[in-house]
Amino acid sequence: MGSGQVTDWQGKNVTVAGLGVSGVPAATVLHGLGARVTVVNDGDDPRAREQAAGLRALGVTVRLGDGDTLPEGTELVVTAPGWRPDKPLFTAAAEAGVPVWGDVELAWRLRGRDGREAAPWLCVTGTNGKTTTTQMLASILKAAGLRTAAVGNIGVSLLDAVLGDEPYDVLAVELSSYQLHWAPSLRAHSAVVLNLAPDHLDWHGSMEAYARDKGRVYEGNRVACVYNTADKATEDLVRAADVEEGCRAIGFTLGTPGPSQLGVVDGILVDRAFVENRQQNAQELAEVSDVNPPAPHNVANALAAAALARAYGVPAHAVRDGLRAFTPDAHRIAHVADVDGVAYVDDSKATNTHAAEASLAAYESIVWIAGGLAKGATFDELVARSAKRLRGVVLIGADRDLIREALARHAPEVPVVDLDRTDTGAMLAAVQEARRLAGAGDTVLLAPACASMDMFVNYNQRGDAFAQAVRELGAGA
Repeated sequence: MGSGQVTDWQGKNVTVAGLGVSGVPAATVLHGLGARVTVVNDGDDPRAREQAAGLRALGVTVRLGDGDTLPEGTELVVTAPGWRPDKPLFTAAAEAGVPVWGDVELAWRLRGRDGREAAPWLCVTGTNGKTTTTQMLASILKAAGLRTAAVGNIGVSLLDAVLGDEPYDVLAVELSSYQLHWAPSLRAHSAVVLNLAPDHLDWHGSMEAYARDKGRVYEGNRVACVYNTADKATEDLVRAADVEEGCRAIGFTLGTPGPSQLGVVDGILVDRAFVENRQQNAQELAEVSDVNPPAPHNVANALAAAALARAYGVPAHAVRDGLRAFTPDAHRIAHVADVDGVAYVDDSKATNTHAAEASLAAYESIVWIAGGLAKGATFDELVARSAKRLRGVVLIGADRDLIREALARHAPEVPVVDLDRTDTGAMLAAVQEARRLAGAGDTVLLAPACASMDMFVNYNQRGDAFAQAVRELGAGA
């Protein structure tokens, strides 16, 4: 059960590691294919018991509270992407010569199983901007009249996409570093690594291992490896990749593009990669104003999405129409309200320093609300690069001390309010303090640079709390 396609699952002993959004569909699909499935899960909470009951009703064996022991006779492990590679389960699998796949690998192996031609995958990864770029790409593909869906790490099961009734022409696939780690045989039509910055290093063990897993998205690409000219590490990953003959390296830049690049000229997104005589010619794709919102990092996302779409053969007008039709998800640099001449912007999705820096770069004068779980990050570089934009800072969350210390080193003149609270009500207090620090023309920006789980269920709840606090502020005003 190595690199080849599995054609007969009947009676195969497969262990699915983890329940949740990936484990339950994987177990259900494998059981339906005739495999003997055992699900192991670390937790034994009410949600896990509810999911286990549904699988047991199908005839799947479920073992709760012990995700470390490899069931006897296992021939394949299919793991949830978030399970760390150093878990004892995987050590035991390696010692027994049992392969480990993720749900993305499983979906890749099962594509085209029903006899239909398998839809090619256009893959998006990177430290930040993955979801927005994937959604932009899907919008562009739809504007070209193609049957497509945004799937993968975006929250839509790839298994559902490759095995469902909908006959797709092409898929826009968001992939995390976790998913790529467990997807050794994935071979995309074209792919992009948007950017690379330290993230999830506790999981990967080092920046080198993190980058290596991101770079897997380029392996075996057929048409284009798209990279960020402003982030040399992404180009290095392209150079290191083993691709099919004829696959091209395509750069994107916020500046004037060279040949085989997409970029920006006088407020216009232009293509000098997928045109005839690219040494001399360029194709206008859209205006910067067609990008919502037109913040620099989001324009970069749009260029990356356009590059993948153009690699697939999409006409220029579809890029423009798709970008115009695209509406970003909540909590991604979303304008909430203006109160007393101050703009309030929710970028709760900025859960690491790289994302926060891009968000801060979009505004000139900022009162910054930051803090949460640092996930091992440091903040000196972020603060040093953003200091000149900061009018004030309000800190919340468990690891706020790390940001406060970086501010003291690199922006000692900036006033800081340190809220010694981690309850959900702290957000209203944070917004009130930010209002006190802000003046007309300023932007109060929630870009925490940290994860949310010390105070909130997720970044969505954190962003909702911010928006509600701003609404209360507006009502009071």
